[in-house]
Amino acid sequence: MQPIRGRARRTGLPALLLGAALLFTSACSNGGDAGAGAGSAGAGGAAKTGTEASKAVVTVKPDDGSKEVATSGVLKITATGGKLTTVTVADTKGNQVEGKISADGAGWEPARHLASATEYKVHAVAKDEAGRESAKDTTFTTLTPKNTFVGHYTPEDGQTVGVGMPVSFNFTRGITNTEAVEKAITVTAEPSVPIEGHWFGNDRLDFRPEKYWAAGTKVTVKIALDGVEGRPGVYGKQTRTVSFTIGRSQVSTVDASEHTMQVVRDGQVIKNLPITAGAPSTTTYNGQMVISEKYKVTRMNGATVGFGGEYDISDVPHAMRLSTSGTFVHGNYWASAGTFGSQNVSHGCIGLKDVRGAYDGNQPAAWFFNESLIGDVVIVKNSKDKQIAPDNGLNGWNMDWAEWIK
Repeated sequence: MQPIRGRARRTGLPALLLGAALLFTSACSNGGDAGAGAGSAGAGGAAKTGTEASKAVVTVKPDDGSKEVATSGVLKITATGGKLTTVTVADTKGNQVEGKISADGAGWEPARHLASATEYKVHAVAKDEAGRESAKDTTFTTLTPKNTFVGHYTPEDGQTVGVGMPVSFNFTRGITNTEAVEKAITVTAEPSVPIEGHWFGNDRLDFRPEKYWAAGTKVTVKIALDGVEGRPGVYGKQTRTVSFTIGRSQVSTVDASEHTMQVVRDGQVIKNLPITAGAPSTTTYNGQMVISEKYKVTRMNGATVGFGGEYDISDVPHAMRLSTSGTFVHGNYWASAGTFGSQNVSHGCIGLKDVRGAYDGNQPAAWFFNESLIGDVVIVKNSKDKQIAPDNGLNGWNMDWAEWIK
């Protein structure tokens, strides 16, 4: 019996070890068996554990790492097998690009052009029908233009101006893509009023409401020209926001045949002034004109406006420009006192009695100069001349609204 027990003990130890090994193997293989079971369950098993990849695929153009990317027409983000839920495009300063996901969730495009010479980061997320997300992050850099343009604008930031003041841009290069340039400039007013732009040629763009601004209006101009291709290969290089305020309403009406000017402020007549307008051979334009510049003393030389050597006065007092072609309302010290209110003797300007040196604040010209703002309106009527052209100065008010918005 002992030998038998001895054999039993000798054979029992390997059996125990084998059992432990089998137990160990079973324990280690339980996860594998469970995985095999989940695999046999198909997609349903994976969905329960949330490990299956989303069927949504996000595509971003331009490709990740792209350089010298065009500022418009290239950036597009799309999704297949799902819908876009989040799209963020921003520069390195955190300025986000405005855009909108399409109604079907299949695509996103920027609402405006991109800035030039700028690095952008894209983050886009899409979901498939099961709610599983897929994301894509890319980076690209826009082109650095060799040729650029800017717009010189008026009025200046922070100015208080008259009710006739338009927002006027003169561009340093002729613009062929006028739609893109105009879209990049936004003019708004508080209280709100419709404001439209109008092009004069290919290098000037003015904005105005249908009627004169209301007194006290706050106007904001957002300039986002950086990256706009104004003409082939020529890009805007300007981003700025400016604002100005409309002051009190002042509209002055000159009656050339009566030799008078009536000044109306906020609907009330505050002054009637005797004037002299253009002589029969050099009549004054009719129409609505806006004061665009003011000079306490300035030189006026007839040669610069087509009058040869007919006059050259180095110290014209209290001069305010009404047209690009040389129409001013200004002080006149060389005509006799009886001229004002009775005769038209000027070369097309509107003259008010004044003294040489512009030192006497009691003179009619000094009073009008001191009481006027850039942007105030001067209307001339009953002159034996044509109406001033809308682009001769800041005088777009001489164009009907229907024509302006074409």
